[in-house]
Amino acid sequence: MEKACNSHYHNQSLLLLPLFPSLLVAGLAYPTQDEQSQIISRFQQYLQINTTQPSPDYQSSTQFLLSQANSLSLESQVIEFVKGKPVILLKWPGSDLSLPSILLNSHTDVVPFEPSKWTHPPLGAYIDEGGNIFGRGSQDMKSVGMQYLEAIRRLKLSGFQPKRSLYLSFVPDEEIGGYDGAKKLAYSDVFKDMNVEIVLDEGLPSTDENYRLFYAEMAPWWLVIKSNGAPGHGAKLYDNSAMENLLKSIESIRRFRASQFDLLKAGLKSKGDVISVNMVFLKAGTPSPTGFVMNLQPSEAEAGFDIRAPPTADIESLEKRIEEEWAPASRNMTFEFKQKVTPHDDLGRPLITATDDSNPWWTLIEEAINKANGKIGKPEILSGATDARYFRQLGLTAIGFSPMTNTPFLLHDHNEFLNKAEYFKGINVYESIIEAYTSYIPPGRDGVSRDEL
Repeated sequence: MEKACNSHYHNQSLLLLPLFPSLLVAGLAYPTQDEQSQIISRFQQYLQINTTQPSPDYQSSTQFLLSQANSLSLESQVIEFVKGKPVILLKWPGSDLSLPSILLNSHTDVVPFEPSKWTHPPLGAYIDEGGNIFGRGSQDMKSVGMQYLEAIRRLKLSGFQPKRSLYLSFVPDEEIGGYDGAKKLAYSDVFKDMNVEIVLDEGLPSTDENYRLFYAEMAPWWLVIKSNGAPGHGAKLYDNSAMENLLKSIESIRRFRASQFDLLKAGLKSKGDVISVNMVFLKAGTPSPTGFVMNLQPSEAEAGFDIRAPPTADIESLEKRIEEEWAPASRNMTFEFKQKVTPHDDLGRPLITATDDSNPWWTLIEEAINKANGKIGKPEILSGATDARYFRQLGLTAIGFSPMTNTPFLLHDHNEFLNKAEYFKGINVYESIIEAYTSYIPPGRDGVSRDEL
């Protein structure tokens, strides 16, 4: 189902803080306290919408985001590739429609929480005396989605007109794999018609002053190994019991994990160069009213492992190791993948975005962040998985970035928060990035080069 929504522009005041010197160039006045409160209030409203998995309120979040699009006079449409899971597309048309477009992607859903473990209500968007805004999604990633919109608000107020069209996508279900959201969008005719060349998606916060840029991510393999064997008396010693065979596999996996971890701890490889393996569940035993039967060896046992493979990993070797060493059929073992994401694109190339001069989009984002008085750390491979992988699989350039410095890593954790000052700085950074990206014309096109812009 597809819905179209006409938008109307409202000439709203903009929030500009003294820490944004670039805004003076555009001739914009610093914001009043009331205007600052409006920006924070919009962020709080988004945080207070309960889009928690497994039952996110997509209807309310969609209505809210469309209202923001209306206030900015952005073209908007809602597409349900899967019923009840809306993909919201917003568009700021460029002046040269022959140029490929830019996509800023974010997801609307958030992970569950344990309210009793939070200092403040997870959906309250409470602001403490230090300016910290508490709420599920404050880092992952409702802040980013709203920063996109606030940056556009500023640019429109300054009179800026993009050359390239700018799209914003707000997609569902990223926290449960993104199959019914970003993946459906990426492989749709709608996306083909958008003619996207570069995608920005989420990254991770930095605990120091340097922003983090991600050019690739680890591919998640969720592996379940199951062992079978004859049941036996708890006092009996015999070969090939289900528990014995599973324990052999667990020990083999533990040794592999240790070898990878040793490379990391010794500084021989970075976090994005090793294969991580962590056991996430162990299921075995025969239940009883008081717990488990203690004098019966079970006939089945299984364990789950979260494996993360970098795009540079030898995938064939890892698959062979799983089949022959970790879950060999000769020990009455089977295995299945609950999720197995390829670290290669549709042409078989590693899912890596270039970070050198061959990629103008990487150079542009570095320049834009520096222009906004930001510092950048060393390019990284993201340890988690994001929707960016679906766009990289198409061969597109995709960069992970969430503008949060001097911020503790609280994604999926209790008491997730983002400080107001960091939120405002991030808006300024996106303003700089959007201006640079939508103004970029490749060298040689119409005789104009990037250096002349």
